[in-house]
Formats: sequence, structure tokens, C-alpha cells
Amino acid sequence: MASTKQGSKTLGVFFINALVFIVLGIAVYLGWLRYQNRTHSAHIGGFDVSVESNSLAQQTPEPTPISLPDLPKANPSPSIVRHAVYLTIIPERSPTKVITYTVKSGDTLFTIAEKFNLKPATLLWGNYEVLQDNPHFLKPGQVLNILPVDGTYYQWQEGDTIEKVAQFFKTEPQKIIEFSGNNIDLTKIGEPNSGIEPGTWIVVPGGKRAIKDWGPPPITRKNPASARYYGSGSCGEVYEGAVGTGSFVWPTTERTISGYHYDPVVHPAIDIAGQIGNPVFAADTGVVVYSGWSDFGYGYLLVIDHGNGWQSAYAHLNSIAATCGMSVFRGGAIATLGNSGNSTGPHLHFELIYNGVKVNPLDFLN
Repeated sequence: MASTKQGSKTLGVFFINALVFIVLGIAVYLGWLRYQNRTHSAHIGGFDVSVESNSLAQQTPEPTPISLPDLPKANPSPSIVRHAVYLTIIPERSPTKVITYTVKSGDTLFTIAEKFNLKPATLLWGNYEVLQDNPHFLKPGQVLNILPVDGTYYQWQEGDTIEKVAQFFKTEPQKIIEFSGNNIDLTKIGEPNSGIEPGTWIVVPGGKRAIKDWGPPPITRKNPASARYYGSGSCGEVYEGAVGTGSFVWPTTERTISGYHYDPVVHPAIDIAGQIGNPVFAADTGVVVYSGWSDFGYGYLLVIDHGNGWQSAYAHLNSIAATCGMSVFRGGAIATLGNSGNSTGPHLHFELIYNGVKVNPLDFLN
């Protein structure tokens, strides 16, 4: 009986101890959970640190919601994409060197100038030794200087200065200096000859000079002898006769310009195409004041004074039917078309002169 009681007491103690152990375990577990909820771990610079979660919550306030305006909706159409461009375009630079060109059959001063984007006068200014200011001296096989820009070509002389040359050619000294093709040494501009060796050819950009007019001068019936120097066709007496109407007819049968249009500087006339022997007509009524050969490249030449301030001239003729002092009438045959003198082919070189000024015939011909 005593042993039974002793066993029951021992079992009760065991259950009590187990219960206490369980309660303590639960308490420890709950404490650990609470601790985990209160702290978190961070790893900074290789050290573990713990920061109170509640403290963070207090230091970092909740963000305040922001109301944004409505943004425009995207365009439903396909977007434009800029493609890569692999071609680099280098702008053209003005040439700086004088080149040469060999004249071919069919060339004129105007067609060559157009080929190189120059003014016809520039070709004359760059080639005086070859053309002597006369576009009709142009012949196949000639070698011409082609300037890189419009202007003149000048051979430097002893005693020249940039200022003097610029003044003569009516341009600015700076243009001569700045043109790289001239290779002017800026450190020697103050020296004799501006540091340029005499005999050197330079380009004078924008330069210009008077061009000699090889055509007939104004010749009136009151002084036809003024053209005595011009050739054997000059007339030496004073004449009276018919007076013009001031209205001009086309001077030959064909109406095609043969390559030389009117240019007040280079070619103050028109060249009309035709065949050798085609009739040439008096553009208006008047008196013949020059009839015969010209020593200045125009071959057989006839000039009519119309008695009212007008003169007309007909050059490169094949034959002449009107003589000095003869009165001729508007539309009447006076000569035949030819190829005499400095001519590149059959044509009529025709000029109209009013009060000494050569005008564009196309502005007055009917």
C-alpha cells in the first residue's frame, strides 16, 4: 500500500515538472517571436547592425499621395524613326589654281565661259596675249587660261604694290591678299613689290578693266573720214542723202543666232547664222559711210548712217553691193553674207549704234 502511494507521488511530480517545462518553453518561444518582430538585421560595410523597426517607422513617414494631371494619350500612328546616314557630303570648295583649256571646233567665248561657270569677260581678261580682247580671234587649237574665279589675270611688274594693282583693276586689296592661290607672304607685304617677285602671275578676284572694242567706231555722214585708221573701206568725204525711219527690219534671210549673243562688254552685237551668199538687207534707210575691208578682224564691212543718231554695221561679208556715199533704203539688198576676216564660220555680225552707244539689236529689230 505504501509503495503504491510512493509511485503515484513520483508520477505526479513528473507531470508537474513536464508541465512547467512546457510552459517555460512556450514563454521562451513567444519572447523570441516578439524579439524578431521588433528588430531587423542589416549588413553595412561588412558589419551586422540591428535597427528597431518601430524606430524606423517613426522616422520614415508614410508618403503623401500626389494627384497628377491627365497626360496626353500617345499618338496611335506609327512613330517616325530617324535612320542612320552613312554618306558624308563634303561641300565643294572654290578652286585656286589656273588651268588651261584647248579650244575645240564649235566653241565660242560664251560656251567656254558657261562650261567653267565664268563670265565671258574673264576669258578675255585672262588671255589677252591670245585673244587681244577680241572674241572673234578665238580659233580651234588655242590654249586658254581658265581662271578659278571671275576677275583678271595679271603679271606682276617691278614697282607694283597690292594697293596700286587693286586700284587699277577696281577691286579691293584684301581680295588679292586673301586669295590663297596667289600664295602671298603676309610678312612681306610692306617690302618692295609687296614681296611678290616681278614676272609672277596673280589672280585679281573681282578685277575688271576696259575691253577694246574692235568693231567699227560710230561713223556719221558728217565725218566718215574718222574711220580712216580702220581699213581701206573708209570713206573720206561728207555725204548727204536719205534719212532713216527709226524702225529696223531683220537684216538677212535667217533668224538664228549663231553663238555670239549681245554682251555690252564682250560682244556688243549679234551674230546671225546663214550660208555664204545669203542676201543682206539694209536695216533702215540711210547713207553708206564705210564700204570695204576692215583691218581689225571684221573682214568686209559695211556701215550705214541713218541720219537720225543711228548707225548700223554689217561685218564678215562675202561681197558688198553698196559703195561710199550711196543712199540705201530699208529692206534693200546691200551685200551678201560671208565668212571673211576673223570668223569661225559663215554668219552676219550685226551692230546697231545710237548716239555713239552700241545697243542690243534684238531690242529694236522688227
